[in-house]
Amino acid sequence: MKHAIAIRHVAFEDLGTLAPLLRARGYTVQYLEAGVDTLSRLDALAPDLLIVLGGPIGAYEEGLYPFLDDELHLLRTRLQADRPTLGICLGAQLMARALGARVYPGPAKEIGWKPLQLIAEGAASVLAPLDGTLTSMLHWHGDTFDLPEGAQCLASTDLCRHQAFQWGRHALAFQCHPEADPARLERWFIGHACELSQAGIDIPALRADSATHGPTLARQAAQALGAWLDQLPTP
Repeated sequence: MKHAIAIRHVAFEDLGTLAPLLRARGYTVQYLEAGVDTLSRLDALAPDLLIVLGGPIGAYEEGLYPFLDDELHLLRTRLQADRPTLGICLGAQLMARALGARVYPGPAKEIGWKPLQLIAEGAASVLAPLDGTLTSMLHWHGDTFDLPEGAQCLASTDLCRHQAFQWGRHALAFQCHPEADPARLERWFIGHACELSQAGIDIPALRADSATHGPTLARQAAQALGAWLDQLPTP
């Protein structure tokens, strides 16, 4: 069996629809809880796959959350070795920072469902099933990042130029949330209640959009992420 480790920052932002996909591809999954588990003890190169998930803190806030230093060190080591790595939302921002790029507040909160705009390289990649003509995408972030040197941008939106990038042969990062499970998003609406209120988000409308778009995203993301997993090296 292949071994995947997922670093989780808040309990409800988990692997979502990616969890059954990993099981179907022969992975056992272990969660490590950021800020609770000692990430500095983890052998950065040992897992067959490392996934860094989302969360409500900034990738640049290590002064407030010192465990971010351990995550950044873990990602630098792993990325330099070209070991399979997936970042989602905060995870993508941490990957960008680990690769030397700047992470900073974006022009506005981007929360809700909106299609991705795949650029030519994205349309020719495993992300093709996530094209905006095929599915909408869940966005939930306030920060953004510069594209790391040597990375290839794959997708954008009007508010966020860098929605997805690949680096090396085996690293993929999403600013957005392809793993979003429509059956479990009510936990997000509760857990992020303060952020949603401050951003002026209409929660009933967001819930309705999630019911409308979520099942299609789940199918398309399974195709895209399944194709990405299939091209990773076998242990």
